[in-house]
Amino acid sequence: MSKTTALQRLDKAKRALRDLGLETKPVADAPIAGLLDKIYDIDKDSVAVIAKTLTEAQVFNEVVRNEISAMEIGTRYNEIVTAFNSIREDAKRLVDQLEDGRINTFERVANIWMKVRRGDIADRFDEIQYSYLDVAKDSKDQIVREGRILDAYRDFRGAYKQAQVMSLKVLEKAEKQLAAAKKALDQASKKVEGATSKEASKLAELEMARDDELRKLQDEEKRYQIAKDLADNLTIGYNTSEVIMSRLMQTTSAKERVYAQSVAFFSTNEAVLTALKASFTGMFGLHESTKTLEAMKEGISESLETLSEVGDAVQEEAIKAGYGPTVKAESVKKLVDSVINFQIRSREIIDEMRVLATRNSQEIQEAVEDGKRRLARLAADGNALVI
Repeated sequence: MSKTTALQRLDKAKRALRDLGLETKPVADAPIAGLLDKIYDIDKDSVAVIAKTLTEAQVFNEVVRNEISAMEIGTRYNEIVTAFNSIREDAKRLVDQLEDGRINTFERVANIWMKVRRGDIADRFDEIQYSYLDVAKDSKDQIVREGRILDAYRDFRGAYKQAQVMSLKVLEKAEKQLAAAKKALDQASKKVEGATSKEASKLAELEMARDDELRKLQDEEKRYQIAKDLADNLTIGYNTSEVIMSRLMQTTSAKERVYAQSVAFFSTNEAVLTALKASFTGMFGLHESTKTLEAMKEGISESLETLSEVGDAVQEEAIKAGYGPTVKAESVKKLVDSVINFQIRSREIIDEMRVLATRNSQEIQEAVEDGKRRLARLAADGNALVI
């Protein structure tokens, strides 16, 4: 079986991210690239792999950080707590309102505002269920995505580990080159110190050769330090991330356990939530029915008492009306007296009117006759028209 290389592990990790819809775009001019160029000729293949791994690692880490930070981690549990609290508080308040057997205008307005703002109690039980289902759905998605990211991260860390191994190999070669440079400088220095020639040019050539070797040693020191820093920090980074990865795995495992417990709890206790909803709704119905029954009983009892108070008097009057005289004798007597009195009075009036009528006709006759006489006199005197 062939050994998996660092680049193969890196490609596998990138494919896992692409499967999640996360694109990994290469970073141009990564700072590490310029540093690795200085040690490239120590071990070209190893340094090339290290450079590729670290460059891709920068992109990989950024994508993973952004993805984890973008996961839906809210405080929707507060919505559930608030809903349960409001149900208990409003239930108690509604029952207290009915204690006096009536709901005043202020209480009615408060109840309407409660329903507009928070919905009725039955609806809030539904909202609790919806909130839980939303959280459970998001939690499941988080667990799946985190699992894939962690799997990809393990592949990436494998590549990171192989980069560490290669950096140690580069460091070993850098140590050998540094040792060779030190040896070359030592030899060049000894030649200068052991020079016996009196010719200045010969001594200058030896000194120049020594200075060249010193410069080479200084360059090798820098290259060696770069290789050492690289190896040390890859070792530190890998081992530190190993510990952090262990904690992250613990967190993911705990989240999986909580999710499993949550699903099991809700699936087996959904009937409890339904029963609570029905019970609270039924409780208000029972309270209303109880108050209605009490109002009916109280109303009937008070009505019976009122009936007992006024019933005797009403019934006595009914019996009197049913068995007593219909037309009162005194009323008939008054009518008879009225008829007789009218008859007597009408006789008197008739006699008076007859006298008045006779007297009136006589007065008319006398007045007309007087007028004729006066006209006759006027005619005799020639002062009047003849009629």
